[in-house]
Amino acid sequence: MAGAHTLRETERHVDERLAGMDIDFQAMAVTSNLFRAASAVRNHLERSVLAAHDLSWSAFVVLWVVWIWENIETREIAAEAGFSKATLTGVLNTLEKRGLSSRKRSQGDGRLVVVSMTPKGRKLMEQLFPLFNKQEQFVASALSDKAQPVVADGLRKITELTEAPKEN
Repeated sequence: MAGAHTLRETERHVDERLAGMDIDFQAMAVTSNLFRAASAVRNHLERSVLAAHDLSWSAFVVLWVVWIWENIETREIAAEAGFSKATLTGVLNTLEKRGLSSRKRSQGDGRLVVVSMTPKGRKLMEQLFPLFNKQEQFVASALSDKAQPVVADGLRKITELTEAPKEN
């Protein structure tokens, strides 16, 4: 339960409040449950895995992006992670103080900053990610093995639709 009310209680009250309105309740349920599930999963992963390594969700996401892409520009990290430049700067300051990542000016364009993993950061991710994935397995276990790829594909389609450039 994320708030003061269960998901079922909230859905029941929403149905009552919006009764008689021309509302697509199925679309509303998909969108609101997607948001609620994302928040619940994030909170679960922070509590079950990341807290033990003194990492916030934001710090983990930045480490993940840098670990996967290596030597990546800050603007690309911000886009991949969905963070503002200010948020990213704060996270990178923390990660650098902990010796997990480093920044340097781009050789091709001195206005750009490139982020790399340090050996300590790489070692942390190599140890942490299997533990993180165990919790991903726990989260996914709410769905049958057959439903998991269907849900993953549906979420991918929602992401692609909403991240697509807007046409005028």
